[in-house]
Amino acid sequence: MLYTVGEMAELLGVAASTLRYYDQEWLLPFVERSRGGIRVFTEKDYGPLKVIGCLKKSGLSVKEIKAFIGLAQEGDATLEQRLEIFRHRKAAVERQ
Repeated sequence: MLYTVGEMAELLGVAASTLRYYDQEWLLPFVERSRGGIRVFTEKDYGPLKVIGCLKKSGLSVKEIKAFIGLAQEGDATLEQRLEIFRHRKAAVERQ
């Protein structure tokens, strides 16, 4: 099933402008576009979008999230690096 920005935003509980901003900041390299250039989301995009939302809520910057996404796109070889990002963020949240 395909979703518009508004439909996916509603599923995620965020504003459509948030998804547009994430796309503008290159946080959504996996999102495809229609022939007319409109963002088209699929069910497989939901999980990564939830992760981005969680990372943002935890206090990671857009730059840090972008680095995380880059690692994720490299595949399983970066699992330990991504886990380390989670560990550092968890420690920072606990200190707060």
